[in-house]
Amino acid sequence: MFVQELAPLAGSLGLSALVAVLPLAVVLVLLGVVRMRAHHAALIGLLVALVIAVAVYGMPVGQAISSGLQGAAFGLFPIMWIVVNALWIYRITVRTGHFDVLRRSFGRVSDDPRIQGLLIAFCFGALMEALAGFGAPVAISSVMLVALGFTPVRAAVLALVANTAPVAFGAMGTPVVTLAQVTGIPLDTVSSIVGRQTPLLALFVPLLLVIIIDGKRGLRETWVPALVCGIAFGAVQFAASNFVSAQLADIGAALAGAAALVVLPAARKPAREEVRAAVLTGTATETLDRPEDRGEVFRAYLPYLLIIVIFSIGQIGPVKKLLDSVTWKFHWAGLHVAAPSGKPVSGNTFSLPFLNTGGTLVLIAGILTVLALRVTARDSVAEYGATIKELRFAILTVTGVLALAYVMNLSGQTTTIGYFIAGAGAGLAFLSPVLGWFGVAVSGSDTSANALFGALQVTAAHQAGLSAELLASANSSGGVLGKMISPQNLSIACAAAMLPGEEGTLLRRVLPWSVGLLLVMCLIVVGQSTVLSWMLP
Repeated sequence: MFVQELAPLAGSLGLSALVAVLPLAVVLVLLGVVRMRAHHAALIGLLVALVIAVAVYGMPVGQAISSGLQGAAFGLFPIMWIVVNALWIYRITVRTGHFDVLRRSFGRVSDDPRIQGLLIAFCFGALMEALAGFGAPVAISSVMLVALGFTPVRAAVLALVANTAPVAFGAMGTPVVTLAQVTGIPLDTVSSIVGRQTPLLALFVPLLLVIIIDGKRGLRETWVPALVCGIAFGAVQFAASNFVSAQLADIGAALAGAAALVVLPAARKPAREEVRAAVLTGTATETLDRPEDRGEVFRAYLPYLLIIVIFSIGQIGPVKKLLDSVTWKFHWAGLHVAAPSGKPVSGNTFSLPFLNTGGTLVLIAGILTVLALRVTARDSVAEYGATIKELRFAILTVTGVLALAYVMNLSGQTTTIGYFIAGAGAGLAFLSPVLGWFGVAVSGSDTSANALFGALQVTAAHQAGLSAELLASANSSGGVLGKMISPQNLSIACAAAMLPGEEGTLLRRVLPWSVGLLLVMCLIVVGQSTVLSWMLP
């Protein structure tokens, strides 16, 4: 049995944390400064993590390698399993011409690319986050925006920045459900507090999106629709998370935001040609005068309607129980890891949810789409093979990053960093969102960050005399802002927007937004721990 150590270097938590953060720092520097291709950076970061795990933390070589293999397996299933199937559906709709119909349909709601960006990246992306999560919103939103005429870099940045406010309640509330389980805090309490933090982000994010699309002019001309969209989204997310259900918070919020844009007269004003020329490439100049056949429009929306219906059915009690029954849980070979307390960690076991996972449900929607659109089996298989080929470097990157994250987690490196931050005492209210942000940056998942640091936030809160419920919730709310800089998500965005090897470019574009919004969240949590305590339930 390998027992993790909190401070393996001379008993110093600070020095140990400084060394423990090196793998992630190496990856970010190689991506953002050296501009190395992401899969190479991930593999180098993994090598650094393995060396530190063995040489500094004393993890047996076999267990260190085994932990990396488990992370790589998780990267393949369920993470890339979702992305591959989501992009396969997109390729099917492109092959049949239905994606062009969908694009023209969005153009008829509004021909203003700034409004289209809000509808797709923020509202539709939030709906995909609510139903699937794990990279699917970024993948699907990116390809839709590129098809509408956005430049690939702008499309990817929009999808990444938009994928913030809905993340804590994504995948049918999985992050907050996990947080409640690991902390022992009632789900209703966690959901209520997170629902009084992330809706405030929703007020800022649409405004940032129109700035990203069209700079100061975009903000000056479309701030009203952007603000109305954010208010509608935030209000419904708050109401649903506090009074209805954490699982339904994002679905309601996404639909409310989209409805606000559709009915608002200011959002339906025709865009000036100079705006379209400045924002879009030449691929979006197609006339919208030709009327569409209603059947064709329905078939264009059908794949996404099927995703919504199938994911919703999958959350019905008896159906969910049936899907969960086809899950294989087993001890991962070669792993015998205990936490510093001596208790075996959950990472010793591995779970394969064959049916109740986003990728499988998306695959079912894809098969039904193939049947509905009358695509031949040969063409469907050909598109699936082409999808895997297109994503081959993204698959390498994601498996490498998840392998790195698992080595850091199971060797104790991530725990060392967490305890170091948690030792901030009274300053913990400011730093607690940073801890969640760091966890998501490493793992690419708010669920994983909550599982990793949720209980630690509670312990640190008791030591500092702060609200355990507030700091645990801040872990999830701060974590959503780390998703846009996660190497895993950067790689998914590059693959979807057809930007091979440009992860470093995206990182430099989104990092300021990530840090800026994180600072806002830190100030919100500090306020809620002091003068704004009346905001808490």
